[in-house]
Amino acid sequence: MPSTPYVINQTQARELLAQVDVPQILRKLFRDLAAGQAVQPAQQLVEFPQGAGDFINYLGVLAEDGVYGIKTSPYIVREQGPLVTAWTLLMSMQTGQPLMLCDAGELTTARTAATTAVAVDALAPLTANRLAIIGSGKVAQAHLHYVKGLRDWQSISLYSPSLSEDLETVSLLKTIEPRLTIAQSLEAAISDADVVMLCTSSAGPVIDPSSLSKPALITSISTNAPRAHEVPPQSLNDMQVFCDYRLTTPGSAGEMLIAGEQHGWDKSAIVGDLADLLSEKVQRPDYERHVFFRSIGLGLEDIALAHAIYRLHP
Repeated sequence: MPSTPYVINQTQARELLAQVDVPQILRKLFRDLAAGQAVQPAQQLVEFPQGAGDFINYLGVLAEDGVYGIKTSPYIVREQGPLVTAWTLLMSMQTGQPLMLCDAGELTTARTAATTAVAVDALAPLTANRLAIIGSGKVAQAHLHYVKGLRDWQSISLYSPSLSEDLETVSLLKTIEPRLTIAQSLEAAISDADVVMLCTSSAGPVIDPSSLSKPALITSISTNAPRAHEVPPQSLNDMQVFCDYRLTTPGSAGEMLIAGEQHGWDKSAIVGDLADLLSEKVQRPDYERHVFFRSIGLGLEDIALAHAIYRLHP
């Protein structure tokens, strides 16, 4: 074993990730979590002095694979705009030695989107055929990639306000999924949708679930803004709520924090998380009302993908 870890840059990580079945790795991780073979502590936020930024540490242990790790992501305040990076350190539980240091940018994008895909597969009605995506950046593109084959989609509609003049991104999206329709408005995109995936960096609500024409699955991700949320916090009271990990998500998800403080919502209302769903402790929901899935991103997801990459590395 080398005494110094492999260092994997962003380009190498992208190439290696393309060889990995990311959703399948995440499914195993959540089953391990349910079986007590994995440990997921809460995120750790550390602020820099004098308002110079902060960093978040995402920790995790995968006992069956014999590894633990830490993803650390700084938010560095600069005059020209904040700088955000992320690196994942993979460690051996047998030797205590570092195995790999990996640029986590590609890992973060892949695990964020693939976690949503795992949730869509576990939660969406088997008959769901109308998919809406809000957002068009790298994370939205990855969502499209991982979800496009999960159901017999008759309609895949995407809306992003920046797309009207961005022909390059439109072309890229169509390459990922030729059936994709670019909607001219948010309302047109979500009309009659069975699944709505919110893939934005918005700090505040993007849609109001009450405006949807029928009960749907709504998925939402995190961004770096304080208490960021993509649905109105009060809407949680009217939905069946699921999340990636019930022990940590309510302490970080913006709409859950605000709903608890201002709208009488309680985290005990969470129906289940991905560990519950994939171990079949919790059943697929009925759709008498909207179903909401919230992920904040787990250290375990980064560590599981880092381990998969490490196993591929010569």
